[in-house]
Amino acid sequence: MTDLHVDGQRLWRTLHELAEIGATDAGGVARVALTDADKAGRDQFVEWVVEIGCAVHLDRMGNLFARREGADPERDPVVIGSHLDSQPTGGKFDGAYGVMVGLEILRVLDDAGHRTNAPIEVVSWTNEEGARFPPAMLGSGVFGGEFSLEEGLGAVTTDGTKLGDELVRIGYSGTEPCGGRPVGYYLEPHIEQGPILEANGKPVGVVTGVQGIRWYDVSIKGFESHAGTTPMDRRSDAMVSAANLISATDDIAKARVDGRSTVGVITSMPGSRNTVAGSVNLTVDLRHPDPDELSRMHDELIETASAIDPSASVEQIWYSPPVVFNASVVEAIRKSAAESGFEPIDIVSGAGHDAVYVNRVAPAGMLFIPCEEGLSHNEAESIVIEHSTAGAEVTLQAVLRLAEPA
Repeated sequence: MTDLHVDGQRLWRTLHELAEIGATDAGGVARVALTDADKAGRDQFVEWVVEIGCAVHLDRMGNLFARREGADPERDPVVIGSHLDSQPTGGKFDGAYGVMVGLEILRVLDDAGHRTNAPIEVVSWTNEEGARFPPAMLGSGVFGGEFSLEEGLGAVTTDGTKLGDELVRIGYSGTEPCGGRPVGYYLEPHIEQGPILEANGKPVGVVTGVQGIRWYDVSIKGFESHAGTTPMDRRSDAMVSAANLISATDDIAKARVDGRSTVGVITSMPGSRNTVAGSVNLTVDLRHPDPDELSRMHDELIETASAIDPSASVEQIWYSPPVVFNASVVEAIRKSAAESGFEPIDIVSGAGHDAVYVNRVAPAGMLFIPCEEGLSHNEAESIVIEHSTAGAEVTLQAVLRLAEPA
């Protein structure tokens, strides 16, 4: 332990000040990636880090880095980060917590006039949520080599708007390369977005890895006909096939202890209440921490869709393999939690995070704090100041543990 400690009240105020940007009537935030609200959140972060003498760097994907120089110019930086963009009806803390913890650590170091051996950087990654520009985690994905720069900048919204054009519009299209930037260690503090820590009464979780994720676009063809005059045995109803597939997809996950499946979006044509649906498009999200089990879930989805309706088209649009985080970073977080007076538990993340892609190019790790009832991606998302402070304190001590040795 060091004599440096976070100011939990200041962090709490900062989190809520940021939450005023894009605030919704229901108490959440709407700072969807590269909207005007996202720009305002970025502007505020830049203002805060410049106030304490940090240099600001912007790469071509709009990933935003605030840097505090270290005493040793040969050392690669210890980087803390997450994201500032939100779901369309998101909570105050998802992503923002990690960036604001990084800001608080920079402020602690500035207040004390403490110069770490390694530089310290705080990053806000572009388009983590993927709500407007799918897939998710595009900024860190390009940085980590999962996507090309062209794929990242060329990502489009449903109305055809390109990510690269929106970066230019809001003034956050940088000139520095995306990828290749030195990172000595990467730490990502985050709310759990699940119920495990709260159920166990633990303020801090040490994230050892992230489960695998597969996303699919599914299309089912039927035949449009009159709802009143077409007998049931003469119908080709795409909606019925879709309903059967949704139920079967639910069963695929329930057959496994750690399986997850979600159908989050469904659209039909022609969209008339008295016409049998001629086509249905839907999304499927499959997750599991074991890559082999996730592969079997994939096979079952394909086989089940074909059995339900031979016309069904199932296209996998994204695969994020299961991740095991760097042992040195995991241990630094675990030791820092114990020395700070907490009894952390190990946990595998059910959600994808930017650390997944950063882990491919640098030693990375995460820590979680509880959120009320495990609720996230919801305006009612909530944490308490004690847990907010605990997570920030553990992150600070882990950063110092990694940044200080010569």
